[in-house]
Amino acid sequence: MKPQAGDADIARVREKIEALGFHAHVIPGEQRTAIGITGNSGPIDPAEFEDLPGVAEAIRVSKPYKLVSRETKPDNTVVAVNGVRVGAGKPVFCGGPCAVESREQILESARAVKAAGGQLLRGGAYKPRTSPYSFQGLGEAGLRHLADAREETGLGIVTEAVDVETFDLVERYADCVQIGARNMQNFSLLRRAGRSRKPVLLKRGMSSTLEEFLMAAEYILAEGNYNVILCERGVRTFADHTRNTLDLSVVPAVQSLSHLPIIVDPSHGTGKRDKVLPLSLAAVAVGASGLIVEVHPQPDHALSDGYQSLDPAQFAELTAACRAVAEVLAEKRFSARELH
Repeated sequence: MKPQAGDADIARVREKIEALGFHAHVIPGEQRTAIGITGNSGPIDPAEFEDLPGVAEAIRVSKPYKLVSRETKPDNTVVAVNGVRVGAGKPVFCGGPCAVESREQILESARAVKAAGGQLLRGGAYKPRTSPYSFQGLGEAGLRHLADAREETGLGIVTEAVDVETFDLVERYADCVQIGARNMQNFSLLRRAGRSRKPVLLKRGMSSTLEEFLMAAEYILAEGNYNVILCERGVRTFADHTRNTLDLSVVPAVQSLSHLPIIVDPSHGTGKRDKVLPLSLAAVAVGASGLIVEVHPQPDHALSDGYQSLDPAQFAELTAACRAVAEVLAEKRFSARELH
């Protein structure tokens, strides 16, 4: 739509789409609104819409992920999580423990994240673990502890929903619902996330291609939830010097193909505490919209993933260093525009 298109213009286009028997997806942008069309079995003649008031252009989308595609929405999507704007230009820092272990532990973690300049708090109340004998999370008690941490610090909460059965409960407490790597192609869970009005953080599956990643996001948008943040968290390769191989090349690849913001998880991406800082700096340098980092008051005593968690002092060092890199890059981009 044209930047000056009004609600009546948008409604008129939406009614035309539905009259043709298709589904209309109104995706607001910072400058203009895009309206995606799904449900059509073949191409639609752009002339059906080009002469309607308020329409700037009608574009055939060639990608299988229609709504996620930058062809549908050229402008970057900015997702607000508890007032924090992800994808707005400055890197957002989300920190916290892999698992909520107690009220005291998550409160201490939240205070450390806040003190370091973090804007969002992560923490798992439900934990999908490789071993059935590993700590599986505190469930609703963990969600209540996260809510207490938000009340004290003001940090927005990012926490995982592991199945459809507990999604309603997680949604009630969370500011952003995470879909983990193991569930990236759990299509019933993706559809449920698409019916939520809460933002969704979608992690890349450990063996997924870029197209599979974007198609998983398409499931969420197709159900009407356009507030999706993508997350690169490492893929499985033959390398054994890290837990996973952090694929930073996917960040510019996503940004070229999709309007959705993408952040990076250097904790799961490396599985090694000493590699989290350098890979975080690299993630910011390559243009990621933010980082989600595991932070624990006492990493060596953590019930889950302590070997890849930072302590509060290390997280403070990380946020300061990453902000410095982001500032240098912003200056370089500004200088390049001036020279051009």
